Amino acid sequence: MNKLIDYLNAHETSEMHPSDIAKILKGLDDEAFAAAIKLVPKDLVGDVALALPDRYFDDVVENLSVDELSHAVSELESDDQAEFMQELEEVDENVASKVFENLHEDDQEEITKLQNYEENVAGAYMQLELFTAYKDEIVQDVIKRFARLRKENEVENVQNLFITDKDHKLKYAVGLDDLLIFDFSKTIIENIEASEESFEPIKAVDTEDIKEVVHIFEEYDISVLAIVNEDGVLLGRITSDDIYDIINEHATEQMYNLAGVDDEAEEDEEILPAGKKRATWLGLNLITAIAASLVIGLFSQTIESMVALAVLMPIVASMGGNAGTQTLTVVVRQLALGDISQGDAMRIIRKEVAIALLNGLLFAIIIGAIAAIWFDTGMLGVVIGLSMIINLFMAGFFGATIPLLLKRLNVDPAIGSTVILTTVTDVVGFFSFLALAKAILL
Repeated sequence: MNKLIDYLNAHETSEMHPSDIAKILKGLDDEAFAAAIKLVPKDLVGDVALALPDRYFDDVVENLSVDELSHAVSELESDDQAEFMQELEEVDENVASKVFENLHEDDQEEITKLQNYEENVAGAYMQLELFTAYKDEIVQDVIKRFARLRKENEVENVQNLFITDKDHKLKYAVGLDDLLIFDFSKTIIENIEASEESFEPIKAVDTEDIKEVVHIFEEYDISVLAIVNEDGVLLGRITSDDIYDIINEHATEQMYNLAGVDDEAEEDEEILPAGKKRATWLGLNLITAIAASLVIGLFSQTIESMVALAVLMPIVASMGGNAGTQTLTVVVRQLALGDISQGDAMRIIRKEVAIALLNGLLFAIIIGAIAAIWFDTGMLGVVIGLSMIINLFMAGFFGATIPLLLKRLNVDPAIGSTVILTTVTDVVGFFSFLALAKAILL
């Protein structure tokens, strides 16, 4: 608490960054947080609330009045306003309704427009504040207008000037650095036509999947992307800071899904929802474990006749599971990054199977030698070596095939892949080892 007070007293409001304040607030207990949030400059409250983890949003709402929340929203840019109001509705619909009623009509219209988009399309993430000009405007007039808007804080984080025609259809995108070397006495279109550079805009349609937008940012290494409708009319822009957030969210979601954990439930402080989600996946894992145990049960007499099999059996399944997880993780991540095209499936499968077979041969020799020396039975080494090759081959094949198949079915490749793969490697590992042992050793 004292740390925050000292920080606020030592800095001018204009020098503070919301993330710095959020870091301090996260270190406070509930009582100190309640007092400290009221010390945050009113113009920064909205940004600070969005910079905090979701679990703190309830505390922000509880400790601020409707008027304070309304002011916080009004200071945000349009995309952040929509996000703030969405989170507020999830916490308390009644408070959210009152805050919305307090906002200016323009803010209400922009929030409603953005919230009407589906969750995973470009339009839901765009910012409506833009710096635009018509192609027949004089450059000097455009720069003067930009200076005025910037002084009045009407536009922020401007990298590009978007050029439109009279119907507001996007025609060009000019970086501010290029704008400054234009001939100020001429129109924008005259400068563009006289230049050897291309000012064709990189853009996306508002209904396009946000994952495709992320790929555009990565492919072209841009800091801002124009968003248009199907007719080419300029609607807004998406900036790189929003893309970083989206990438982090998707990466977190994938990691959780691979582990059989629901990302939304884990962000909630409530124990029961997270426990239920985890229990679902643990239940599926229990079923797969029973399936593997049934396979072992088929060879109970074989195991009883040779104790060494019980000692070595887990090694094959464990190696297969780890090899499969390696393949699965690589393929899921490459799919998420867009590194695998539709015609790339066979190349990926061949590559992963080849890697799995090479590792299978290597570790078959190692564990085969160890088993033969350990139990003084040469053929036992052959059995576990062959089983190792078979299981790692299956791990590589299914580790690559499962996510590719799920992707083709328009299912998130991270969801359910681990459970399916674990079942395959356990069942194949136990069955191949015990079946070979029965056929060769007994």
